[in-house]
Amino acid sequence: MINIVLHEPEIPANTGNIGRTCVAAGARLHLIEPLGFQISEKAVRRAGLDYWPKLDVRTYVNFQDFLKQNPGARIYMATTKAKKRYTDVTFENDCYIMFGKESAGIPEEILVDYEETCIRIPMIGDIRSLNLGNSVAIVLYEALRQQNFDGMNTEGNLHRLHWKSE
Repeated sequence: MINIVLHEPEIPANTGNIGRTCVAAGARLHLIEPLGFQISEKAVRRAGLDYWPKLDVRTYVNFQDFLKQNPGARIYMATTKAKKRYTDVTFENDCYIMFGKESAGIPEEILVDYEETCIRIPMIGDIRSLNLGNSVAIVLYEALRQQNFDGMNTEGNLHRLHWKSE
């Protein structure tokens, strides 16, 4: 299982969307406080739709609490400050991929201890960052692709009609 970690997320709709993505991907969501909202907020539930009750979500008082409760965790830090691209690493099963809050990212005080596992999504020019939900989806699905989408439904069917090849 891939683990998605949000460090101090601020926008409830982003967290709701990320929660929904985690359910679809079979990933666990870890939320490091303080949060910029209450998990029970309508905006989180609306963005997560009816998927939120199916989400495996865990919360932590701070980053040190997260480390204490997940000893030995292999953590990839998604940051625009990284030297490596997210496609340059091999994501292990049970790894953790951490993303920072929308307004500031992951604090540099945390990043300096994870230089080898800091990863970035390439962007053009002076773009500061992508939407948090989009960033999580991009990196999470690369990790799943590397694992050959193990255990996931990789084929679909039309609802009313049939594919011509069938």
